[in-house]
Amino acid sequence: MELWILLLGAGMVLGGVTGHLYTAPDSCEGRCGEPFSEGHECHCHRGCATEGNCCEDHERHCGPGGEGAEDEAHTREGFSRSRDSITDQELLQLSERLHGLDHNRARPGDIALNPQHLAGPDETGDKRDLSPQPLYKHVNEQLFSKPTYASFIKLLDNYQRATGREEEVTAEELQEQDRFLQEVMRTELMRELFAFLQGKNRYSSQQEFLQDLKEIWFGLYSRADGERDSSGFEHVFSGEVKKGKVSGFHNWIRFYLLEKQGAVNYFSHNFNGPWDSYPDVLGLQFSWDGFYKEVGSAFIGSSPEFEFGLYSLCFLARPGRACHLSLGGHPLSIQTFPWTKSTSASGRSFIATAYVMSP
Repeated sequence: MELWILLLGAGMVLGGVTGHLYTAPDSCEGRCGEPFSEGHECHCHRGCATEGNCCEDHERHCGPGGEGAEDEAHTREGFSRSRDSITDQELLQLSERLHGLDHNRARPGDIALNPQHLAGPDETGDKRDLSPQPLYKHVNEQLFSKPTYASFIKLLDNYQRATGREEEVTAEELQEQDRFLQEVMRTELMRELFAFLQGKNRYSSQQEFLQDLKEIWFGLYSRADGERDSSGFEHVFSGEVKKGKVSGFHNWIRFYLLEKQGAVNYFSHNFNGPWDSYPDVLGLQFSWDGFYKEVGSAFIGSSPEFEFGLYSLCFLARPGRACHLSLGGHPLSIQTFPWTKSTSASGRSFIATAYVMSP
């Protein structure tokens, strides 16, 4: 597969430009001082604080001290850099092990994609449908009967996608959260992740680990109007709509199911990863019931436990920073951000977002 990508960190530059494969539309990372544009969801220019339209992480990235706040975020998570720290090399090695343990991932014959139009840098924001056919030609839905897939899919309809509308969590939905966590922890992949973190003195028991995952992923917080309207899981895996645009939504299963229903319209892709088996990585543009996603990144063909495990690892090891990994000998990075406006009852940070980006 051809790769159209702006690579970071490896010294590789295309077209004389260095940048992120994917920049979150509600983040100021890499955008400090940029010119004002009405098309942006939030802003990072010098006058945004006065105008009251800055991105929520503007102060951290563009304020006094800039990226130095990353160290503070790391400290807030309760982890010392000097004691039981996780090295870059360990992340590379662990991610390869987790990749090898993704026994539930799709096999080559399970998914047939039709990527169609490859969008250039000047085409990703013009909201044109340049691909008349669906992205997915075929998915072997027998995958969805596997316990981690089935329990994951049950979670997807538990959310109101519009920010500003408080989520009402039922007893049944809480049980579905617990069931998903129990199922992923039965996999060899998640047990390997837990063993690694336990060896780093992050967790003393699997129960403690599961309780932490439930808080950081499913704990509710407010993205708009003071309502408890969002969670890390909703944002990353199910997707939200904020100020008329799709926010989050980085999961291939969710995309396939909505495309099958006719709710998602695939427009184009702007990069396709180098993997010749699953999981792969795709950057895509699409609309969801008419709401537009300019650039979205997603693993393709990965199991729910693989994505959930990698995003959790990077949030715990590199909150607010690029987390450099290796999958099948190919580099890639995951970016996570903690929610900075509130914490859980135990003082834990919630996950604001997590997505795959360039190395």
